[in-house]
Amino acid sequence: MGRRTRRLQRTEHVPLRSASFTRAESGSDGEWLVRNVPGSSSAKWYRCPGCDQEIPAGTPHVVAWPAAEFGSVEDRRHWHPPCWTARGRRRPGGRRY
Repeated sequence: MGRRTRRLQRTEHVPLRSASFTRAESGSDGEWLVRNVPGSSSAKWYRCPGCDQEIPAGTPHVVAWPAAEFGSVEDRRHWHPPCWTARGRRRPGGRRY
């Protein structure tokens, strides 16, 4: 008997694998749910929206998504911790080196 696989819908909620605590944060840019991801739980490369630089696999970082959402894959953004902290003081994208 063949194995059946299910493709994820774009709107389907996918839980984060990290066992880290999710916290709520408020800022001038709205309400966010935020989770610190330890390097041991980071298996993919991401691009930080704050500085537009890559976050290599195995690097601790922050995942944030709008508090009104369930954290679907499309809404999550992976940030360097200093970029997340400074997001209210600088515009997204930053300079690319």
